[in-house]
Amino acid sequence: MGWESRKGTSRRYYTRSRRVDGRVVREYVGSGPIAEAAAALDAARRCERAEQRRIHKEELTGVKALDEMVGEVARLSDRLVEAELTRAGYHKHKGEWRRRRRGKAGNILRFISSRASGGGCDHVHGDY
Repeated sequence: MGWESRKGTSRRYYTRSRRVDGRVVREYVGSGPIAEAAAALDAARRCERAEQRRIHKEELTGVKALDEMVGEVARLSDRLVEAELTRAGYHKHKGEWRRRRRGKAGNILRFISSRASGGGCDHVHGDY
């Protein structure tokens, strides 16, 4: 966009550049008061677009900061859940949480510890 002067004349002409189907096309606007008004209008539009870009950039900066905070909270909560599930006897198998199975040795140890603590089958040894 701008003012041009041609060889052999002192007159200035105002032209606009715009895109049509991906190509830049120059549009002749004219000279004189009409061209002055068009140039002023184009300048006002450029200023408005620049202000909108500035506002958008500020908003984007705020959104990025918020996104980083949310990401940190998500990472911390994942670690907390992982620690709690591990403590409860779960493990990850191919990305899925599963209760850890106890083999025969685990069942025997559980049975012995429950008998030692007084648990077990009361109906066998208790009063009828």
